[in-house]
Amino acid sequence: MFLNIGPSHPAMHGIIQLVAELDGERVVGADVEIGYLHRCFEKESERGPYTNVIPYTDRLNYVSPLINNFGYCLAVERLMGIEATERCSYIRVIMSELSRVTDHLTCIGASAMEVGAFTVFLYMIKAREWLWELIEAVTGARLTISYGRVGGVKADLPAGFAERARKVLEDVRQVLLECDVLLTRNRIFTDRMQDTGVISKERAISYGITGPFLRSTGVALDTRKSQPYFVYDRMRFDIPTGSHGDNYDRYLVRMEEMEQSMRIVEQALDQLPSGPLNVDAEGRVLPADVMVDEAKMGRTKGFHQARVRLDPTLEGSNRGFHEAVNPDAKRAVLPAKEDTYGNIEGLMNHFKLIMLGHGIAPPPGEYYSAVEGANGELGFYVVSDGGDRPYRVRVRPPCFTIMAALPELIRGDLVADIVPTFGSINMIGGELDR
Repeated sequence: MFLNIGPSHPAMHGIIQLVAELDGERVVGADVEIGYLHRCFEKESERGPYTNVIPYTDRLNYVSPLINNFGYCLAVERLMGIEATERCSYIRVIMSELSRVTDHLTCIGASAMEVGAFTVFLYMIKAREWLWELIEAVTGARLTISYGRVGGVKADLPAGFAERARKVLEDVRQVLLECDVLLTRNRIFTDRMQDTGVISKERAISYGITGPFLRSTGVALDTRKSQPYFVYDRMRFDIPTGSHGDNYDRYLVRMEEMEQSMRIVEQALDQLPSGPLNVDAEGRVLPADVMVDEAKMGRTKGFHQARVRLDPTLEGSNRGFHEAVNPDAKRAVLPAKEDTYGNIEGLMNHFKLIMLGHGIAPPPGEYYSAVEGANGELGFYVVSDGGDRPYRVRVRPPCFTIMAALPELIRGDLVADIVPTFGSINMIGGELDR
């Protein structure tokens, strides 16, 4: 018989239709239908300036949006020949790994809940909440953060971030220990997860699968190691692998990856260069509205040595923070607010980058840049025709190739095994359908 599962089925996220061919309770074939969440990401990216794409990337894998931000910005930077500052690269590593942990917490927590382990879901979502509060302190938002910028990031880390981050990681480790005790040797959980959703390393490679899914088969491939970017080559961390390529191995790999990500964050915090964050010699600070009003009257003498006090939305865009996390690249990076408000050159620079037809304009060419997303290799292929908007932005979403293998993963298993197998894929609709 044929059984229709989704798109309204809760485990299918409301956007996947799975038509399973059954012999009793055994799955003998399946047809997977995707595309319910298609939102024209790639086409929309061609409609506006390069910076307009950044909020769209938040909505790809919306559980770990920081990695999407930085992956896109890295592709444009390489196309332009821009190198981010050292401090910025460390910040990107820190925020990417925090984002990876939140993604894995969501994946494991939701998958555990779907097989009956509701307590683990609550524990992991509690830990994710602590990390999201940490991310919010840096970016100003929890989920749709738009924190990346071509050449840098929106703002520097807030005061006291390192101490707060270390405390949060300590608490998250305690939660993971509790969940490990609850799940890893739990007879019910292991019976549901072991020897289900099995795929060999050869088949996984042939599908183009990457990330934790591929590593569960025993292939130690990680973009952070094989093609290091930012400052990952300075970090010491292991690549967890499995041996059976089943749902249980994927659970174990993700659990260990969270520990490795937290190790990376701690190393990056220890190595984080200070950057020019101190006030100027005179130590003058002006409210932004006063600086603007004075500039309108031409009274800008001494503004070069003044700092500006900004509202929370713009905080971190003043000169000290700006110079620490952005390169000296006027063709891509907005000037510090002191310059925008205080001198004509800064105002013109800001105007040129913001106005349609005058923005970031990489030279004609193309570049493919890949980062290690939470689900695997996240690639951005950017094509420039020399104008201020991308000619083409192509995304290589990691969970798309895994979804292609879903019929093979569930074939031969029981109907009840479909849900844990689908959960182990960690399908994110915004990334899958784009």
